[in-house]
Amino acid sequence: MTKILITGAGGYIGSNAVEYFMKRGFEVTGMIRNKVAERFTNSGAKAIRADLYDLNSLNELFRNETYDYVVHIAALASDTGRRERFRLANFEAVKHLADLSMKNHVKRFVYLSTADVYGLHDFHGETEEQLTFDHGVTNPYPEFKIKSEEWLAENLPAEKFSCVRPCVVFGNGDTTITPRAVAYLKSSPFLFHFGKWKGKNRWPLAHVENVCRTLHGAMLLPEAGGKGATVLDSKYTDLSRYYRELAAEYLPGKKIREITLPRWTILPAAWFASTFSGEKPLFDPTIYALDTITHNLDFSNQRMLEWIHGISEQEFVEK
Repeated sequence: MTKILITGAGGYIGSNAVEYFMKRGFEVTGMIRNKVAERFTNSGAKAIRADLYDLNSLNELFRNETYDYVVHIAALASDTGRRERFRLANFEAVKHLADLSMKNHVKRFVYLSTADVYGLHDFHGETEEQLTFDHGVTNPYPEFKIKSEEWLAENLPAEKFSCVRPCVVFGNGDTTITPRAVAYLKSSPFLFHFGKWKGKNRWPLAHVENVCRTLHGAMLLPEAGGKGATVLDSKYTDLSRYYRELAAEYLPGKKIREITLPRWTILPAAWFASTFSGEKPLFDPTIYALDTITHNLDFSNQRMLEWIHGISEQEFVEK
């Protein structure tokens, strides 16, 4: 039986990945830290505790276990926080785990990155071949995702790693973007848009099931070696429609009134939220969130579809 180590297995994306691979007959060991999602607890997967901020604890993952593949999902994912924390969790730990994987003869190290490595500006359906990393990013979250991807490319043979770059992940017990957006709708009498797009820019949704299927392809397909794939659902959803669909599901009967303001009107509040927040934003929007909602994040998902089809799966479509 094929054995997989999945880091971040107690979290939202990680617990979905554990459930996905367990259902397909893989033997899964999940690296967990503190909070553990019920989905992971119910999966039947083996659990090992370790901490991205304690590199020595990562050694224990391989002390008494061998794995065919490592799927590295664990990360510090936030709009805000101390740069050093991001460096440790999202760069130093990646290097250490990748080194451990190679020393322990893992067939492939699959790294969950982010589409934010391309930057937060307007896009119009570019493919991975046309996209480049945005080295001008100032937020430490994409900064160290970029550094990690570059380190993997420089230090591992191409066939030994692949990268998966999801857009905004939702679905199956989402504890991140959906609650945050619903809280905004509850607290605001209006749906505010900022800048030229007026809510008609693409909101780049990636269902967590499609993230899992792309991870599966990244793990097994020869053509995925040394490559990265953007995960983006084929359904085109603009920002206005996204909020309206959320309101219809979670706040039925709420009247949605939309207002567009110049971007500069919200910048002082965004700066304050970014400057004085810890690893959880004080309120929305932060500068990072503002850049996300005011740009057209429209990428090609052709490589994602090719990888999903390559493992004899189809793109998951939310009913």
